[in-house]
Amino acid sequence: MTVAGDNVQQDGFLKRVWQRIREPLARSEMLKTVLVNLISGYLRLVYATNKRLPGFDETIASQKKHTPYIVTFWHGQHLMGTFVREKSVPVVAMFSRSADAELNARVAEKLGLQTVRGSGGRAGSDNSGKGGARALITLKRALDQGISTGMIADVAHSPVREAGQGIILLAKLSGRPILPVAYAFSRSVVLQRSWDKTSIPLPFGRSAAVTTEPVWVPVDADEILLEEKRQELTRKLDAATDAAYKQLGLQTPPAR
Repeated sequence: MTVAGDNVQQDGFLKRVWQRIREPLARSEMLKTVLVNLISGYLRLVYATNKRLPGFDETIASQKKHTPYIVTFWHGQHLMGTFVREKSVPVVAMFSRSADAELNARVAEKLGLQTVRGSGGRAGSDNSGKGGARALITLKRALDQGISTGMIADVAHSPVREAGQGIILLAKLSGRPILPVAYAFSRSVVLQRSWDKTSIPLPFGRSAAVTTEPVWVPVDADEILLEEKRQELTRKLDAATDAAYKQLGLQTPPAR
């Protein structure tokens, strides 16, 4: 473990722990329940003990202004995303169908989100397989009913911090805006060997939440415009992330 300023970087230890408990976890419903309770309790502690810098309330106000919306974060920066929302506003969030995402989905449900399983769609893909199309239809129906939704912008094991096509397609089909949000912490453990450099926030620090102007995708957008909107979302999420870390006096962690 190395320490740099307020940031703590962990290289491999937590990943090794996860690899050891992964198979027993898949077999034990009781162990899953215990871990979900422990993780959700820890995340609540982090939220309660990190001073929120100016801009947090404005981020939530932007969501209320654009309800129903599609909120999005980068992979690895999304663990606390459920806390950056108006608690009275229901949100349906998409989680991967992978076994590793099962625990994340259960924690999110424990913290008040509704979940649907699917894939966000790699750039250049048709978003087929893994229930992606089915999940997008579920999210569109939620938006049609006035319920906000959430998707991680980049797709697991694709280029990190590069928006996928699935979220752009959802915005086109629903006519609802994508709200790019970054939520950063002054103290965190960074899993250097994870593909997305997952950042696990620590208690007793400071936090900053930043959003940008939404990304709107016209319902008649062609393939060229869809790609332009995908690139626009990538730029705006990068800008929000940089701004959040700048508020904390930190540099944005490298994606690779």
